[in-house]
Amino acid sequence: MSSHTKVLDDLQQPLLLPVEAYITTEHDQPPIELLSVDEMLTKYCDEFGIWQFRHFVLTCMAWALDAFHTMVMIFSDREPGWICEPGFTCAWDGSGKQGVCGLQPGSWQWEGGKASSTVAEWGLVCEQKYKVGLVQALFFVGSMIGSGIFGHLSDSKFGRKGALMIVCVLNVIFALLTSVSPNYWTYVLLRLLNGFSSGGVGVCAFVLATEPVGPSKRGIAGMSTFYFFSGGIALLSGIAYIFQSWRSLYVASSIPSILFLIFILPFISESPRWYLVQGKTEQAMNIMRNIAKANGKQPLPDNVYIFLDEEAKSTTNHKEMKNETKENVTWSVLDVIKSPLMRKRLFLLMIINFTCSVVYYGLNLNVVNLKTNLNLNVLLNSAAEMPAYLLTAILIDRLGRKPLGVGTQWFSGMFCIIGSVMGIQGSWKVVRMACGVLGIFGMAGTYNLLYIYAMELFPTVVRNTALGCSRQVGQLGNILVPFVVVMDGGIPFMVFGACGILGGILMFSLPETLNKPLYDTISGSIYDEENKLSSIDA
Repeated sequence: MSSHTKVLDDLQQPLLLPVEAYITTEHDQPPIELLSVDEMLTKYCDEFGIWQFRHFVLTCMAWALDAFHTMVMIFSDREPGWICEPGFTCAWDGSGKQGVCGLQPGSWQWEGGKASSTVAEWGLVCEQKYKVGLVQALFFVGSMIGSGIFGHLSDSKFGRKGALMIVCVLNVIFALLTSVSPNYWTYVLLRLLNGFSSGGVGVCAFVLATEPVGPSKRGIAGMSTFYFFSGGIALLSGIAYIFQSWRSLYVASSIPSILFLIFILPFISESPRWYLVQGKTEQAMNIMRNIAKANGKQPLPDNVYIFLDEEAKSTTNHKEMKNETKENVTWSVLDVIKSPLMRKRLFLLMIINFTCSVVYYGLNLNVVNLKTNLNLNVLLNSAAEMPAYLLTAILIDRLGRKPLGVGTQWFSGMFCIIGSVMGIQGSWKVVRMACGVLGIFGMAGTYNLLYIYAMELFPTVVRNTALGCSRQVGQLGNILVPFVVVMDGGIPFMVFGACGILGGILMFSLPETLNKPLYDTISGSIYDEENKLSSIDA
């Protein structure tokens, strides 16, 4: 080869070689392979195998516990029936008041005695009836606070599993103390505390159950979590049928939480994503190895390493790739607010959660006015949500998150608006009831979908924090719902319809996340968004 040819070949070589060229290996070992959690699940571990199925089912059992502690108020705070005392005719006093308020004192008694509910024991009727609504509102106040606090703690100090254990322990303690409440105001305080602990259950359980699932299976897996919540409501109706006293009901509904803490929680694994963002790379790798082994896959190659998305893009030194414990960095909601991209997403998600909560809980509270068998009514309502979850789970990976979310909210809003113009006489009353059922059907699917959407919109370092904040605003909607329900005529339906339409419009401003990876850091999310915008401009 001539010297001129050699010089020409040297000039044609690139000045900078690919990153892989700088990753040296010893003793002719294969080159280091850097993979994110999603990439490792897809390539080596399986996206939803036996390990993920077992972990998913065990973790989602906490959703049934959340249903117990939340919906127990339907039975404990109900107004039971009443009967006339012997020798009385229970004549009205002429004041025009309905129910026991219009009866002469001493002429009637509660069916099942005063122990049947808090209303019967403490006389929460007539002028005192507002106290029932106060208990419900304060429970959701506590839930709103707990969602944000435990969302942050599960992202930072305690992890997903640790935070879930704490809220389950607190739920048991507060519920058992509630069963021995000596008076109404003690009962109110304990329900507030019970709401505080219950607010963290849904956030922690949802994220812990779905983070180890691969991107193509995450949508349908996340949608399936709500079957456990509806199933918990159905089981609660059976428990309430057996335990007629409100005090014994609180004890009975707490026993499943105790069993969960003893027999289920020890077999649930911490999220590998949380370990990763905490700098505990070796623990994250151990979980990934267990997933591959349990799913019947080959052991992970020695040259494969798990890394944060931004580290996988920038690391060029082989020595940095060893499983060393890195500095633990705590993230908070302030980091979300500082990022324009994350701030916009959080703001939109908060408003959508608010409108969704108003519609979903508002329509459910309206059902109690049907005056049917309470246990059967609750059972049927929980069963009615199942088809919505199934349909949404089927369509979420076909239509995408955003189109489906817009469609379900507009579906619900449309039937609510139709119901607002229907009369309450004759067959029109049946039409309004049908519009309410269809409204619940649509919004139940939306409520489910929002958890998936929120999880995919935010990176691991602030995922639970962002989800907790959005749930906090949703709980604010729950607090305001009773004031909407007490309005007469078609006003409640009109409010619900307007909220459904507004929520669908706002969802247009959020990005689609179908088959997109779960980013570990805010930088990774921004990097992907900037690349997408650059490709659009090009």
